[in-house]
Amino acid sequence: AGFIKSPLSQKRLTQDSVELHCEAIGNPIPEIQWWFEGNDPNETYAQLWDGARQDRVKINATYNLHSTSTIYIANLTGDDSGMYECRASNDPDRNHLSKSPKVKWIRSQANVFVIERPDIKVQVTSLSGKLILTCNMTAPHPTIDGHEWTHGDKVLQTDTETSPFTSYTIEGKMEEHSGVYECVYKSSPVITGQVNVSVPPQVTAYKKSEHGNEGDTGVLTCKSSSFPPVSTWVWYKNGQAVSAAIINGSGRYIVKSSGNKTELRILKLNIEEDTGDYHCNATNSYGTRSAVVNLRVRSRLAALWPFLGIVAEVLVLVTIIFIYEKRRKPDEVLD
Repeated sequence: AGFIKSPLSQKRLTQDSVELHCEAIGNPIPEIQWWFEGNDPNETYAQLWDGARQDRVKINATYNLHSTSTIYIANLTGDDSGMYECRASNDPDRNHLSKSPKVKWIRSQANVFVIERPDIKVQVTSLSGKLILTCNMTAPHPTIDGHEWTHGDKVLQTDTETSPFTSYTIEGKMEEHSGVYECVYKSSPVITGQVNVSVPPQVTAYKKSEHGNEGDTGVLTCKSSSFPPVSTWVWYKNGQAVSAAIINGSGRYIVKSSGNKTELRILKLNIEEDTGDYHCNATNSYGTRSAVVNLRVRSRLAALWPFLGIVAEVLVLVTIIFIYEKRRKPDEVLD
């Protein structure tokens, strides 16, 4: 027996992807093949293989106790519309060119409709301390049953309006609310538009002032949570690029940058050379911004000074008591 586990009818937009799953049970374990018939009346079934349609088709199959197979088609076009058929057979002669197999292929089908993706015009407007995000879907488009606005995994707004136009208002400045927002049209299939609120990097230091002991490793960190992500991080001290020191083979500076975070490690801290202000510069396609981290390097003996001070105070106090006891008159001594 064989069957397709995915919905038997699916609607997709151009440039989207589709995935179909098929399972077959039998003894011996049956082979699974995928076939396709387009919507053209003269078109007949043709077998699909992994890498077909300019490598847009991916087929994965496992044969363990029973057969499972998945077909994945990326970047859909109108020509991908049609009937997809999963065929399963365990007859030894199933693929023989001249012999007819004794057991017929078991077949299961799913119809895929690929609809032309409507164009969505997006806009960001800053007005009186507010950000207004808008989406406007051009005709033709499917029936709309409502809208949603999302930011990451969070749903910001939802309605049941049927208009191709929808908007969302944010209180505040662009720098405070940068990121990727989506307008979601509740239709079949669901259609989304992407609105980017883009700003130069908003850089902050993890700590504005860092302390380290001489000989230890100093760690300075800067981050930026704005959109678009930072493409280049550069550290400076006293007008010179720290990252250049790595190229020159200094070896005491290690810069690790990933996306919206950068970290500068300074090995074997030196009081005279490493104390000072460090600038972390972040650059994206909208500009460059920086933050400053002040590094203070303490002597290794710095932690001993408070202890030595206490010891000195105790010694002074004991000395005073001792001298006082020595100078007391005999009649002042208690019986």
